[in-house]
Amino acid sequence: MFDSIKSIFKDKVQFNESYLYQIGKPVWSNRSYTTFADKAYIKNVIANRSIRMISTCAASIVPIIYKADGAESQIRNRIEKLLKEPNPIQNGFEFFESIYTYRQLYGNAYILASQVGRDSLPLEIYLLRPERVKIIAGEQFLPLGYRYTVENKNIDYMLDSVTGKGNILHIKNFNPVSDWYGLSPVEAASYSIDQHNQAAEWNQSLLQSGARPSGVITVKDSEGKPSTLTREQFYQIKEMISECFSGPKNSGRPMVLEGGLEWKEMSMSPKDMDFIESKNSSARDIALAFGVPPQLLGIPGDNTYNNLREARIALWEEVVLPMVDNTFANISRWINKNYELDIEIKYDRSKISALASKSDSVWERLQNVTFMTTNEKREYVGLHPLVEQGNYTSS
Repeated sequence: MFDSIKSIFKDKVQFNESYLYQIGKPVWSNRSYTTFADKAYIKNVIANRSIRMISTCAASIVPIIYKADGAESQIRNRIEKLLKEPNPIQNGFEFFESIYTYRQLYGNAYILASQVGRDSLPLEIYLLRPERVKIIAGEQFLPLGYRYTVENKNIDYMLDSVTGKGNILHIKNFNPVSDWYGLSPVEAASYSIDQHNQAAEWNQSLLQSGARPSGVITVKDSEGKPSTLTREQFYQIKEMISECFSGPKNSGRPMVLEGGLEWKEMSMSPKDMDFIESKNSSARDIALAFGVPPQLLGIPGDNTYNNLREARIALWEEVVLPMVDNTFANISRWINKNYELDIEIKYDRSKISALASKSDSVWERLQNVTFMTTNEKREYVGLHPLVEQGNYTSS
């Protein structure tokens, strides 16, 4: 049957084992981006703090432009200014913070180049909201373009079918089940986020009940035997309990019952009280999905690292810097391909305060190296050379 489906759609669609899609048509993701933003970033404190911690740390890294072809510094300064002031409504920090936030929430980030200057470089770059962008499928798993939809209005940004040049840069996380869209940490942590949110809702509901467990009202006749209520009596008692004995302001208020009614409180078992540890366990899983050491989030019960300094270094080296490296590499490749340049975007690792202790040891080791030139040592730590390429200064 699998082969027959392939033969039926052979001429009209491109076949992929995960789904069928038509060439030249938008491929819709089967995930709700707004749900990710609502459940994780807006309503979950652990996910929100993890995303903000990673995004703000990564956005604090200042990009440095290197010209590998030895061209004049004018182009380098133009690109550095563009990344520092990408558009009228965002500065460089906000722009990159949004990129890293989108990648963690949705697994995708889309950059749009707008307007072209005399040097053919874009004058402004903007970020498109990922939930509004749909990829237009092409042959051999290469997109034909991107469709941006706002209030039922579509704008198509097409790519060159030969060179792949276009005004849109799509930066995505690896996704083993999709050819087009990236996988976000939020999706991997979705079950733990739901559990953590439900635990918070349960706790809030308990507090609104006066921090007391619920109980039952039993009905007995004059002889002490079980009895029943009329429909009118049932709704009357239900309304009385709702208005007079529910909510924080009524906590501890005595309940007056008559006519054979008896209140019996239902106590919590030790298993029911274990929700706090369950909530902490869910919080650790959420932090694990984002790669943030739980110690940095104040989650009890996890001391993987000896101190906060080690935990902070692990966050930078295992999460922040790899994301920055990948993002800078994608932007460099996009600029080089679109505008026929040969640049490389890097950063000065020695200016990252969280890694200062490790940077000091690197400097000390380089100082004792005799087989490298001064410029090679500077390049190793991400600094500009002191002289033009080819005229090296010996150490």
